[in-house]
Amino acid sequence: MGNSSTAAKNRYNRKAYDRVNITFPKGKKEIVANFAKSQGMSLNKYINDLIDKDMNKSSNENVPL
Repeated sequence: MGNSSTAAKNRYNRKAYDRVNITFPKGKKEIVANFAKSQGMSLNKYINDLIDKDMNKSSNENVPL
């Protein structure tokens, strides 16, 4: 992959996504990532799905996904 394609992807990601830094105790990230993989999901999708489920459970309103 060339530098220009990486730069283009980085520009797109900055426009399209917000970033959040999450920290785990040493070793827990690997455990959670392995569990997500066993469920057919990336760690990112797993965390986003948990947040969406929790927000929908806690609210009677439609929460944008």
